Amino acid sequence: MDRNRRGKQDPLEREIELAISPGGFIPDRACFSFVGDLEETATKIATLAKTDPARAAALYETFLAGCYEKVEELDDSSGSFGQFVGELLCGWIRARQAAGDDPDDAVARLLVWMDNDPYALSYGVEKDAVKAFDKVGLAAFERRIRKRFEAAASQRQSAGRAVEAESACREWGAVLRTIYVAQRNIAAYVVIAEQTGLTPADCHAVATLLRGRRKPEDALAWVERGLGIERNAPHESTAGHELARLRRELWTRLGRGDEALDAAWVDFRKHPSKYTYDDLMQFVPKSERASWHEKAIEAAIGADLHSLFELFLETGELARLADCVRESGDAALEATSHYATEPVAEKLEKKHPDLAARLWRAQGMRIVDAKKSEYYHAALSNFERAKRCFERAGLAAEWEKTVGDVRARHHRKVGFIPGFERLVAGAGGHGHQQSFLERAKARWSKRQAKREA
Repeated sequence: MDRNRRGKQDPLEREIELAISPGGFIPDRACFSFVGDLEETATKIATLAKTDPARAAALYETFLAGCYEKVEELDDSSGSFGQFVGELLCGWIRARQAAGDDPDDAVARLLVWMDNDPYALSYGVEKDAVKAFDKVGLAAFERRIRKRFEAAASQRQSAGRAVEAESACREWGAVLRTIYVAQRNIAAYVVIAEQTGLTPADCHAVATLLRGRRKPEDALAWVERGLGIERNAPHESTAGHELARLRRELWTRLGRGDEALDAAWVDFRKHPSKYTYDDLMQFVPKSERASWHEKAIEAAIGADLHSLFELFLETGELARLADCVRESGDAALEATSHYATEPVAEKLEKKHPDLAARLWRAQGMRIVDAKKSEYYHAALSNFERAKRCFERAGLAAEWEKTVGDVRARHHRKVGFIPGFERLVAGAGGHGHQQSFLERAKARWSKRQAKREA
């Protein structure tokens, strides 16, 4: 660990070590909270960087070292820990710059981390790094990456190195693209894109830069070029959707609002969702929004449940939302992601407890049917809410039917059934477990009682 001038450990290093909690495994469900604790310590270092950037830079390095040591002791399925490490790297860059350190040295060290990263914690870090670098640092980063790109490009023709070099060209070419977008260097971006193969995403990036320079005609030309590439691609891409959205915006700027509205309507009918609805309404005149709203809602009927649930919630169509749930079979509800069904269940609980009960039951069934034991606690919570809603709706028989169905289909799931039976018996799915302080106070009371005796 780094030491201060007196040879003593920096007091913030102790906080870093406590926050990292060495030796303790962090499961995925606890990772978000764990990262929150790490962020509190990182905030202290960021504050320190304003007055003592050199010390802050050293602490950032210590923190990064600790994170790389900790990575085998946690489940980062959510990606929150990797994102935090990226934020630390950016903090380190800013602190180095504030301390007046050599930008070439900072870039060289950053690349060493990127090259020697078996856990891919620095994957895609260039997207944040380009925002952290100042103008001089970004130029130093560009020089180093360009040197690597050019070396890979020259090796593509070498026997036995073509595949490896091609991969390196794509990798460093992508980083260069990110740098040139940050520098708003359109000419350099186009050269790199054409060297490695122009894509719809490239056309969108160039068009966006041109839009920022208030050149809508030039931007539109790049949009059309990108959409032409997209039409010949075997599959639709995110870039294709972004290009279509940008084209509508540019059409509006150029006084072609009717074309923008027509295109947005075609896109909505093809993919009805809350997102395409929002896009559509951007181009609808205020005086016509009510009629266009009805037109869009009617056109959406028949879309998948996930999209309909989100659309009806977004637009406040609660009556249609209730009808949609009422007309859907249990199998269809169980096949729909909880990301869509949970907010609908919460919305309908008060006025339509019978429908909310079906949605909570569907979410619980979805989990246990998939044998996702790590989420059995969530399934029990869903069934508990289903039970309450069925009872509120006067549908006790439906709850009894659900209980029989669960017992018949899942009686062998020993990690789930005991909690479910407690729920059925009225004890709650999780049972009451004393907290640490409750246990402590109970034991303390016993000790006090013995002393008084």
